[in-house]
Amino acid sequence: MSARSEKSLEWVDELLAIGRAGLLRSMPVVDGMPGRMIRVNGVDAINFSGNNYLDMAGNKSVMAAMSEAALKYGNGATASRLIAGNTEAHRELEEYIAVWKGAEKAVVFGSGYQANMGILTALTNDEDLILSDELNHASIIDGCRLSRAKTRIYQHLDVDAAKKILEKAKYRRIFVVTESVFSMDGDFAPLVELGKLCEEFGAFLMVDEAHGAGVKGPEGQGLAAELNVCPEIQMGTLGKALGVAGAYVAGSEPLVKLIINKARSFIYTTAQPPPILSAAMEAIRIVASDKGCQLRQKLNDNVLLLNKLIRPLVGTLAAPSHIVPIHIGDSMDTMRISQSCLKKGVFVQGIRYPSVPEGSARLRLTLMSSHTPDDIRKAANILLEEAG
Repeated sequence: MSARSEKSLEWVDELLAIGRAGLLRSMPVVDGMPGRMIRVNGVDAINFSGNNYLDMAGNKSVMAAMSEAALKYGNGATASRLIAGNTEAHRELEEYIAVWKGAEKAVVFGSGYQANMGILTALTNDEDLILSDELNHASIIDGCRLSRAKTRIYQHLDVDAAKKILEKAKYRRIFVVTESVFSMDGDFAPLVELGKLCEEFGAFLMVDEAHGAGVKGPEGQGLAAELNVCPEIQMGTLGKALGVAGAYVAGSEPLVKLIINKARSFIYTTAQPPPILSAAMEAIRIVASDKGCQLRQKLNDNVLLLNKLIRPLVGTLAAPSHIVPIHIGDSMDTMRISQSCLKKGVFVQGIRYPSVPEGSARLRLTLMSSHTPDDIRKAANILLEEAG
């Protein structure tokens, strides 16, 4: 056996170990236009596994905006924003987002992961403290690690635990970082209480609205807007409820300019293609309009119906969400149930460690405004049969 073959066996052994733990992943092949129906590995099913909450990914007006922009700007930006990749489409979208979010300035990133990494590494150093909710997304966790700031984790949603840390904190700057709607549990951060806490201790509040933007708020601005909270740092994504790709950060003009000058994940990457930005702008226009309000109402109706029908599996939730976890526990059992549901025409993906803590594998249902009552009843019946 060659030396190269022997080295390859190391990867095989590691893969086998992952498989024995029930954690081996593969990428399902998805065909067709995104929407309430999906074709997964050749099987047609009702889609309860995406983040396309308002069905913007297949919206004809959004697709038309992308096509028109491609004819005007071409396929790609061809360079980083600070060299030759900063187009009129970037400027227009960022100005629109700033107004939408009620901020002085905004800047877009290639992804939510890049945005969180860029924000935290640009604004903090080893003289600073970051308080992070224990269930924050991996992009926040990795941003904290790379920032060199002291990071303290507070128990999920526990404002008192965060306060106890702040009472003893002596740092140059202090940041409290949280998701608004948590991606794997669907619960909501106590933003009003966290905002008051930050005011009391002179800390900066950073809110990740990845799963709140488009879905919450009077014009879809997010949970913070719905609760009249004004975080200093507002991050959100363009690829979930808005159905396109990318992310943004909005805040004061000096803060955003500092991020532009210091965020490595912004500086050292090719700018987003202009057609994507034009599509995102059209999606925000829809989300902020009366049509967007109607879509949010349909989504909320679906949330209430699903939670009512699967109450034996999830119990009574204080605040029903468009993200609904059904806890199974064992990873192999979770994936077996997920496959059984798919065979019966309902796609609900299993979520395992490290996306969630060990021993807390679950089915993660996500709702769309375009789901029909019959879609939801079918899903509920199958889930009660398979996971009950």
